[in-house]
Amino acid sequence: MSNRRQFLKNVALAGAAAAATTSLGMRSATDSEVRQALEQGAQGAADHLLIRDQGLRITGTFLDEISHDIPHQNWGPKEWDQDFQHMKAIGIDTVIMIRSGYRKFITYPSPYLMKKGCYKPSMDLLELFLTLADKYGMKFYFGLYDSGRYWDTGDMSWEVEDNRYVIDEVWLRYGARHKSFQGWYISGEISRRTKGAIKAFHDLGKQCKDISGGLPTFISPWIDGKKAVDASKGQLTKEDVVSVEQHEREWSEIFDGIHDVVDACAFQDGQIDYDELDAFFTVNKRMADKFGMKCWTNAESFDRDMPIRFFPIKFDKLRMKLEAAKRAGYDKAITFEFSHFMSPQSAYLQAGHLYDRYKEYFGIKG
Repeated sequence: MSNRRQFLKNVALAGAAAAATTSLGMRSATDSEVRQALEQGAQGAADHLLIRDQGLRITGTFLDEISHDIPHQNWGPKEWDQDFQHMKAIGIDTVIMIRSGYRKFITYPSPYLMKKGCYKPSMDLLELFLTLADKYGMKFYFGLYDSGRYWDTGDMSWEVEDNRYVIDEVWLRYGARHKSFQGWYISGEISRRTKGAIKAFHDLGKQCKDISGGLPTFISPWIDGKKAVDASKGQLTKEDVVSVEQHEREWSEIFDGIHDVVDACAFQDGQIDYDELDAFFTVNKRMADKFGMKCWTNAESFDRDMPIRFFPIKFDKLRMKLEAAKRAGYDKAITFEFSHFMSPQSAYLQAGHLYDRYKEYFGIKG
């Protein structure tokens, strides 16, 4: 034990001496200089970052206004305005309403959906988000309505009928009035070949484009990896996972059927392990290039590795994912989602720290 203590002491002294020698030129450091260097190190005077600015910057975020599986923050216009300022400060230029409604809760007073039994919201969040996007010069993508029936039945065709009305209603009431309305998010989340998925994506994408004069559309599916588990259950991983080869076969079939009306795909990056990122990301970029689609990444800023769902992610995990996206040549990084997991005013204290670490890594001042 005494030998181990002496070894650790020698390592610390050697490190401090090296730092002091570097700062003093080649002259050997005195004992007092070594002590001073140790004190400076303890105060964080030395540069502590080993890696900087090697990842793809996050330039888009989802807005999770329904918050059906994470706590609602109950923000009003003042808090949302402040959050858009925080987004703008780190270079976010695109905001995406992840869904305009989920089951009976909706984000804007939709005459069609309220007639179907949805609850009237106390605030028109769609109008608020569009107004703020206008104010801060951001692009806004509208996320379609999620009835919940797909999650109950496994059949995506259920999502088409309601959204035929929602798409028309939203474009006529909001789209023409807001310059920030710049695209559509087809909000159905799938991982593999799903009943009705190709036709549903195609029908919805075509309608979005037809009514808006060709504005871009995108999807954000998930990869059926080891961490693609039911969030309501206790396990963190599973054994039955998709291979890279099967993932490419299945998604090539889907892309082949939708690429004429879906402009970009932002695969969620949290369901695979960190040492699998390069393999899956390379395939995703190859498929997108083949079918003429933009390849985005949905860099999840929440942690799937913890038994408590969901907390802000450890910075190094986010960093590794963004670096893999840059290595693969991805076109854009968006995140799910800034306001809960990266914002300085989030209900989670850790989110503000993640924001600070992100700014340090990319050298963002202010």
